[in-house]
Amino acid sequence: MATFVTVSLKLLEGFGTTFFIFLITLLLAIPLGLPIALCSMSRFQPLRWLSRGFVWIIRGTPLMLQVIIVFYGPDLIGMPTSLPRMSAVVVAFVINYAAYFSEIYRGGIESIPKGQYEAGQVLGLRKGQIFFRITFLQVIKRIIPPMSNEIITLVKDTSLARIIAVRELIMEASTFIKTQALLWPLFYSGAFYLLFCGLLTILFNRLEKRLDYIKV
Repeated sequence: MATFVTVSLKLLEGFGTTFFIFLITLLLAIPLGLPIALCSMSRFQPLRWLSRGFVWIIRGTPLMLQVIIVFYGPDLIGMPTSLPRMSAVVVAFVINYAAYFSEIYRGGIESIPKGQYEAGQVLGLRKGQIFFRITFLQVIKRIIPPMSNEIITLVKDTSLARIIAVRELIMEASTFIKTQALLWPLFYSGAFYLLFCGLLTILFNRLEKRLDYIKV
């Protein structure tokens, strides 16, 4: 029978994979979402339609299906090589969350009153200066709540990596069901998610309080 220490060590190993997927997804999807948002707001209609069509497809299909397509897709279309399992998971997650983040960015940018842009132009500021000097911090304050929700959702979505046999936290816990008929490690894995999400919640709450001086 597995001891508590043995189970804990295996779950920590799985959590390392979970955290890696979470961190790489954030580092790549957060900046990638901004150009997608800007394309969605472009005055050039083909670019705007293309960007919004991409976001519609990504948001309208399950992340699990996207992981499967990225991993198995190259074989289905006859490509000689396919991505490694971890790489396929990261690519699918980055594409998915970049699409979601782009809509959050777009909503935040479009929520700023147009009068502020016009006032900046009257003062002789260029578009870039108006954005970074006047609207940037306001946009950040507005998007923190929805961004925090998506980031906490990402923590739990990492469990979908097991669909292509990436040994993340839930998959490590599930091995004890198969090998030793133990169910409690699966419930124990929930404590890792709760603790991590709790730390993120505290972090975002503190960030919101630090930005209280910005009036939106």
